[in-house]
Amino acid sequence: MASGAQLYRRTDAGRAAVESGDVAVPSDYRRILALVETEMHGDAIRGSLRQYPDALLAEWLEELEELGLLESRPAADITQNLQFALPGAALRLQPLAEDAPRIERETRAAGAALSRTGAYLAGDRLKNRAPLAKAPADTVVLVVEDDPDQLALADLRVSMAGYQVRVAGSGEALKVSLRTQGLPDVLLLDVMLPDADGFNILAGMRRHPKLALLPVIMLTAKDDPADIRRGLALGADGYVTNPYSKNILADTIRRVLNPAPAK
Repeated sequence: MASGAQLYRRTDAGRAAVESGDVAVPSDYRRILALVETEMHGDAIRGSLRQYPDALLAEWLEELEELGLLESRPAADITQNLQFALPGAALRLQPLAEDAPRIERETRAAGAALSRTGAYLAGDRLKNRAPLAKAPADTVVLVVEDDPDQLALADLRVSMAGYQVRVAGSGEALKVSLRTQGLPDVLLLDVMLPDADGFNILAGMRRHPKLALLPVIMLTAKDDPADIRRGLALGADGYVTNPYSKNILADTIRRVLNPAPAK
């Protein structure tokens, strides 16, 4: 079964397995079930759970259906629609109890890296991304930042690193850019925008079948552990804190994109 072509939803048995914390159901399965609160596209599941190889995740989804914990139906061809909805309220993710120590370790590691170098990469998400078979000159970086000075600085530094640059000064401008110019190769997303919360934008994108797999690096002046934890839980691929150097930004973009080796 092709997970990317399916819409998944929990059955009553699947919901009960999550709510009861049934340890007879493996934690990897319960992690998927906890994510699929409502009907969810297979690619959105992949985008939220990039720590798993695609083939393994597809196998688990099939097994969850065989167990009667998930059910699916074919997805309509809606993936060319680049509009996405923001959650009505701040999204609250409830991780599995056994995941709490790992999340805290990752949050501390991210906070230490941001304090030390100003950048952090979510290694578990990046290890399963296929290399980008594009030269920097053909690679599009979309920068979403509302501060004109910071936007101009990011534009300059990304351009100096050899990438093509698109810019957007708000959440609404981001939507327009996606709708009219298509997908970039990577998104640099400010956390604090005048018309939207960057974390809510990330949450909306990770649940959209076409946007779920787009690499996202959060740009922020805040390194509060709660913010770091939230961004990592929602599927941020990296963090860069302001102020940042040209080399830090360029290196973070390069490592998130995982370019294919030159032939």
